[in-house]
Amino acid sequence: MSETAMELIDLKKTIGKKEIIKGLSFKINKGEVFGFIGPNGAGKTTTIRMMVGLMQVTDGDVQILGNSIKNDFKEAIKEVGAIVENPEMYPFMTGEQNLKHYARMIPGISKERVQEVIALVGLEKVVKEKVGRYSLGMRQRLGIAQALLHKPSVLILDEPTNGLDPAGIKEIRQYIRRLASAEGVAVIISSHLLSEIELMCDRIGIIKNGELVATQSVNDSTDAEQQRLSQIKLEVTPADKAMELLTSHHDINAEISNESLSFQLEKEKIPMIIETLVKHDVSIYQVGASNATLEDKFFDLIGENIIE
Repeated sequence: MSETAMELIDLKKTIGKKEIIKGLSFKINKGEVFGFIGPNGAGKTTTIRMMVGLMQVTDGDVQILGNSIKNDFKEAIKEVGAIVENPEMYPFMTGEQNLKHYARMIPGISKERVQEVIALVGLEKVVKEKVGRYSLGMRQRLGIAQALLHKPSVLILDEPTNGLDPAGIKEIRQYIRRLASAEGVAVIISSHLLSEIELMCDRIGIIKNGELVATQSVNDSTDAEQQRLSQIKLEVTPADKAMELLTSHHDINAEISNESLSFQLEKEKIPMIIETLVKHDVSIYQVGASNATLEDKFFDLIGENIIE
């Protein structure tokens, strides 16, 4: 059984008379990368601020390794590392000097630990260069290294790939996956890049209007039958005839657009469909099959197309 690193228990936030967060409850396990997503104004940032004690909790609690953020803040928060968007460093100092400077602020961080986190985020070659010369990706990695200095159980990253090019995004993704497995850290990522969340995370929590809509494994669907289905697209001529054949021979309801048919089906049944169409003189130009992406699931659950 996985060990719980952080738990939100009926977490609520009211500002004035407006209830912003309406009783969030979920757990995040050690060594897990957890994606926290939702549309604009859903309450992600408010929730993260309460998680790290930057905003007062109205009701409920956040527990980190069993310690309450409300009643035992000092014990709880020492288990948390966090970076929000672009981490701020001293540009006139080297990466190593920056880390040593931050290490002096926290009791018990050894020189060996500083070198450990440098290796963990892969900055050995540039750590003696001034941070002012670093790329945005290098600065993000240095920020993660700083957040990991005190060996936190929970690492919270708000938009960790913000402003990065595709190569930088891939780098950060690899380091996040690596530190979760190497350090056993529970990593919580808030991001609007759903394709990246899908590649980075083990589980996701979707929030809308201050309420938790769903938590699920990235690779699993809540509907097992739905998970087995692929979205099939056929480019055929004549499309009307193909549609009739699918209905009469295979009981498939397809959508038609120009000369393309779209429908859901188990991938294994595609050869049978093609055989039927070919036998009845339907010309097939293209066959495509894809599983539902996280973006598809997100919009199914949220019912809108605005993402923060």
